[in-house]
Amino acid sequence: MNNKEKNVNVLVTGACGQLGNELQLQSLCHTEYGWFFTDIATAADAVATVEPLDITDAGAVEAYVQEHAIDIIVNCAAYTAVDRAENDPSKARLLNAVAPGYLAAAIEQRGGFIIQISTDYVFDGTSHTPYTEVDATCSASVYGSTKLDGEKAVLAANPKATVLRTAWLYSRFGTNFVKTMLRLGREREELGVVFDQIGTPTYARDLAAVIMAVIAAGATTPPVASEPAYRPGIYHFTDEGVCSWYDLTVAIHRLAGITGCRVRPLHTSEYPTLAARPHYSVLDKSKVKQTYGIDIPHWETSLAQCVAELTGITAHSNIRL
Repeated sequence: MNNKEKNVNVLVTGACGQLGNELQLQSLCHTEYGWFFTDIATAADAVATVEPLDITDAGAVEAYVQEHAIDIIVNCAAYTAVDRAENDPSKARLLNAVAPGYLAAAIEQRGGFIIQISTDYVFDGTSHTPYTEVDATCSASVYGSTKLDGEKAVLAANPKATVLRTAWLYSRFGTNFVKTMLRLGREREELGVVFDQIGTPTYARDLAAVIMAVIAAGATTPPVASEPAYRPGIYHFTDEGVCSWYDLTVAIHRLAGITGCRVRPLHTSEYPTLAARPHYSVLDKSKVKQTYGIDIPHWETSLAQCVAELTGITAHSNIRL
């Protein structure tokens, strides 16, 4: 059965990134949907077929959505170079704020909905308790402010939209903090990492599983009594627990058996960056857990799975839907 014969067609943009790759893997297990994967450029090693699509071109987006009869969009595309965005605000705004609006408007014409991936950077990090979806947003960086504008554009253009805010994403794909710390831990005898920025690491595979729960709820018409009904709006999702970047690095090295590198805690002031980072960006997950009935694993449980996979042992997500 080809994609066009499926009842519900799902488009994943930014398919060659960390989350996009995890959704490609999910598609292998969820053949009840028609899957379409796009990115600005294709990847030779992709699990699924990835087609080129410039989501900053409104006409191209509308044409693609109509031609392939898309019902649900998962927008994983973003300008995520946090420091570079400070000197390139126009490009960051185009990809993070303008393009999501194009995607949301295109799927609204089809009567479908979009799942927009957002970030903890929409908050300034001055809180000392986990942020809820109704807390006031106030970003301290170009990246965060453009992602926040993207949320607003999506919700304005597509009232059925879901915004999923996440944080500290890692996986076995692409470049991320976990892979960098594994490499540096093997290369160096000493490594300094900030200890005064607090948040929660998120395994991209766990986030992909939650996206599948949202898709399933939205694709079930009429809703099945045993399944949660689709409820649009803003949700927070990370793995459970909290830590600093220093704590995370120590855990990565311990799980990987790296003993020859001393990890030294640094103040943020000792590691200056162009973009301000939130000092505290823990997200409250109560809403997504209650709405979709999920149990979320502790960050170290999922980290152990990813580190095992990166060091040669196949692992599977521990999230239960």
